[in-house]
Amino acid sequence: MYQRIMVPVDDSTASLYALKEAGKLAKQLGAVVLAVHVVDLGQFNWGAPGYTDAAAVRKAVEEAGVKVLERAKQELDGLGVEHDALIMESAGDKIADLLIEQAGIERCDLIAMGTHGFSGLMHLLMGSVAEGVVRKSDIPVLLVRRKDED
Repeated sequence: MYQRIMVPVDDSTASLYALKEAGKLAKQLGAVVLAVHVVDLGQFNWGAPGYTDAAAVRKAVEEAGVKVLERAKQELDGLGVEHDALIMESAGDKIADLLIEQAGIERCDLIAMGTHGFSGLMHLLMGSVAEGVVRKSDIPVLLVRRKDED
């Protein structure tokens, strides 16, 4: 069945919940979980370069990504699941496209992701990486819905 499961993770409750669900599935199947965090550096290119220290911003964002992956590794260690981790960089690219491409490179046969389940105006404003992955992926996608806690 599934041998390698990609799980995009960030600091949200939804992604952590998806990681746990993917971990439980991986344990049952003897699969490997690949936790992936995308550092979107494109979000910092909107300002004039003279007003920010780009290297410092990049370092801070990458350090935050390392912390997210460390938490993911701890969760998967606690479940006794074999795992790998990867930080990806985006320069304003569509995150869904990057995830799908990387899943192919990594030979993943399932992508498990958290989704907040936003609708209406919130969905319009926030967009949905999960929706983009579902629409474009040839690899099966497992969506785990969980709202962030207030």
